[in-house]
Amino acid sequence: MLLISCPSCGPRDETEFHYGGQAHVPYPENPAELTDREWAEYLFYRDNTKGAFAERWLHSTGCRQWFNMLRDTVTYDIQAVYPMGTPRPATAIPPAAEAGTASLAADSTTTGSAAPSIAATSTASSTTAPEGATK
Repeated sequence: MLLISCPSCGPRDETEFHYGGQAHVPYPENPAELTDREWAEYLFYRDNTKGAFAERWLHSTGCRQWFNMLRDTVTYDIQAVYPMGTPRPATAIPPAAEAGTASLAADSTTTGSAAPSIAATSTASSTTAPEGATK
């Protein structure tokens, strides 16, 4: 569980907050002039950064105020909490660490048995469709 420090209320459990997506996504100057593709990119395309990422959060059960947070998406470390409309602060992680190297530490994704084998799965294709199927 994250302990998020609300700029207005102080530190609270993450259950009091709602994630609002990527921060600092500017609204288009002339949305009526955008093509369907450009409008879809504005609405749905977001960065999927590994490392420091600027996010919007709402303190939904507290002061109900929006704020931005700079959080590491790998370690969940909260690097900065800052008000809406404020520029993104510089990252606290050196760029070499953000480049993305695999962790060799044991965790839930690296322990236990290997993934199930797919060799036993039948790959033979049938030349006739099952009854009731359409082509």
